Amino acid sequence: MSLHDRLTEDLKLAMKARDQLRMDVIRMIKAAVMNKEMEIKKDLDDAEMSRVMTTMIKQRRESVELFEKGNRAELAAKERQEITILESYLPQALSPEQLSAVVDAAIQETGARLLKEMGAVMKVVMVRVAGQPVDGKQISDLVRAKLP
Repeated sequence: MSLHDRLTEDLKLAMKARDQLRMDVIRMIKAAVMNKEMEIKKDLDDAEMSRVMTTMIKQRRESVELFEKGNRAELAAKERQEITILESYLPQALSPEQLSAVVDAAIQETGARLLKEMGAVMKVVMVRVAGQPVDGKQISDLVRAKLP
């Protein structure tokens, strides 16, 4: 079952169960996907939909930080619940060991030896982890740590 079909089915189930939060999140996902499809003028596949949802998760994490700084615990909690629902639609995240192995392989492949060659390594890593819920900052920190 494609991710698009799964979202449609889950929306129906959430409506039957009167789960307002899940309905809202699924509708947000569908709206974001539709906006992206209109922007690039083609239907998104599952990997592209995952990238859209990864962006949504990143936005919500930033919101949680801001809400906590503003002493708005109830809004931060709601954002965390939305993150949990969004993550349930993403493929399993890479473990730190797996991510480290991908970075090592990319460094070997590009022959990078210096920190100024980080861009080439990042390109290879990002292609290999496309469709995975990974944080670009985490990858760049890892590459930085492995290159002198």
